[in-house]
Amino acid sequence: MITTTDKNASILLQMSTFTQYFFPLGNYIFPVLIWSLKRKDSEFVDKNGKAAINFQLSLLVYFVMILIIAIPAFLYNIFNNTEFTLNNNCDWIAEEFTAGKITTLIIIGVITVLLFAALKVIEFCLVIYAAVKNSNGEVYKYPLTINFIK
Repeated sequence: MITTTDKNASILLQMSTFTQYFFPLGNYIFPVLIWSLKRKDSEFVDKNGKAAINFQLSLLVYFVMILIIAIPAFLYNIFNNTEFTLNNNCDWIAEEFTAGKITTLIIIGVITVLLFAALKVIEFCLVIYAAVKNSNGEVYKYPLTINFIK
């Protein structure tokens, strides 16, 4: 039997991921704190806590993967066929830095920002959806989540 206390604890656990907007790493610290305090009292809170923490860790992996792809592409486009020369005043001059390169860099930056924004919007919607499911007494399993905690 799932009690109202269990439902409220699960809702609070899900919504605590939004503390990331006020505290650095709040989306990891507060759910882990609530989960560790309530997991032995309720199997419902334990399952939802694991799901929320695994989802936040999965999002971190996805953000890092985007950066691992975007940063080398960005740096490659900056330094590809660019010659740096030292003039008489000991200033470095980048030659062959054309508008085409700037356009490519802007495109890479815009795509990266759009991917980050899409992940944040998806995160926001799924956390709200999970909280609603928890309020109805259902265990919510996030999509595309890597199970770090089993």
